[in-house]
Amino acid sequence: MPKRIGIFGGTFDPVHIGHLRSALEVAEFMALDQLRLIPSARPPHREAPQVAAQDRLAMVELAVAGVSPLCVDDRELKRDKPSYSIDTLESLRSELAADDQLFLILGWDAFCGLPTWHRWNELLEHCHILVLQRPDADSEAPETLRNLLAARSISDPLTLEGPGGQISFIWQTPLAVSATQIRTLLASGKSVRFLLPDAVLTYIHAHGLYRASN
Repeated sequence: MPKRIGIFGGTFDPVHIGHLRSALEVAEFMALDQLRLIPSARPPHREAPQVAAQDRLAMVELAVAGVSPLCVDDRELKRDKPSYSIDTLESLRSELAADDQLFLILGWDAFCGLPTWHRWNELLEHCHILVLQRPDADSEAPETLRNLLAARSISDPLTLEGPGGQISFIWQTPLAVSATQIRTLLASGKSVRFLLPDAVLTYIHAHGLYRASN
């Protein structure tokens, strides 16, 4: 049987229950064998992460410990260049069987920004794209993506076939938690308990991360 592997990237600065709950829901809904959280080193479209790569990696590892099928993939942190998704997909593909299914999981905003990504029009050669769409999201895709959606979108993500090449949407109401909110609370000395796993919170305090002096 072909493997079914999801990949969910981000700075995870820090990883929180919003990331983790979304990932777990997709993994269960799609019956994935693995869902790999991939911390990015130098995201091309965002500000540099506030804390070091090794701290962000350690927090994600703590967050998913013992939570199957979630796991961590650190390949982007080992590259001495920006974290381009196409490089990650090519690297993953080289390790998989030809018929293994690879699912790139993106939020709606990230998906709408795809035309600004490096070699974005090659992504579907390596994977399917699953777009997490909120019920309250503006569902009008940018014009540059409309032809792609018309040609490649499948209404039911559970019917995606083959190793890649198609796009589907998963409706999901995300938890109203953001890494920015967590960093702001920590910098002001307020509690972030229950916004991220206890093991991650313990790590943050033990290493003095996100304090106002950072």
